[in-house]
Amino acid sequence: MTKPIVFVIDDDFSVREALEGLFASVGLATEGYGSVLEFAAADRPDRPGCIVLDIRLPGQSGLEFQEALARAGTPRSVILISGHADVPMTVRAMRAGAVDVLTKPVRDQELLEAVHRAIEQDLARRGEANSRATVAARYEHLTRREREVMALVVTGMPNKVIAVKVSITEATVKIHRGQVMKKMGADSIASLVRMSDLLGNGRPSCLGRRPDDTTT
Repeated sequence: MTKPIVFVIDDDFSVREALEGLFASVGLATEGYGSVLEFAAADRPDRPGCIVLDIRLPGQSGLEFQEALARAGTPRSVILISGHADVPMTVRAMRAGAVDVLTKPVRDQELLEAVHRAIEQDLARRGEANSRATVAARYEHLTRREREVMALVVTGMPNKVIAVKVSITEATVKIHRGQVMKKMGADSIASLVRMSDLLGNGRPSCLGRRPDDTTT
């Protein structure tokens, strides 16, 4: 398994050095940067991890950078640190998804606990993204009718009601239902419901017609 990495962004070299040493002491890979611009320009590895970010930085502040990540739809697990974080600043950071906001000088144990929470959060987010991509790829192989049947099956609707709803026979519903379970790799209705949730809003989306769709 790839070792998680902690990116430290702080314009104080002595702080970066101390934090890198702390994280290395518990087996975490780490990279340090003096500014958001330096971090953005670097060729960084795509690995699980988090960012430990000073709130007040030259150029774009840490808080502005975190908010920009959230707006761009590229969430990262971020821990903000500051020598003078006030309540409004802390509220802004937490609303933008910060794992924690810590005041310098930060206690080692407190920071390490926050980092481990942040890494767990990032791992969970990556796992969910991978699962969603897998489910979406399987969903693409369903015909339009199979998608319609799936959307009704996950609501708990019985076959006979589905048959009336989509104007096909109950026997045909059973065939489509079996194909949906097979193509989606679902071993139970509960599993199919979870897949539907991953596709968005608890139900499959993208019910548009495919060129090779059948309607029976």
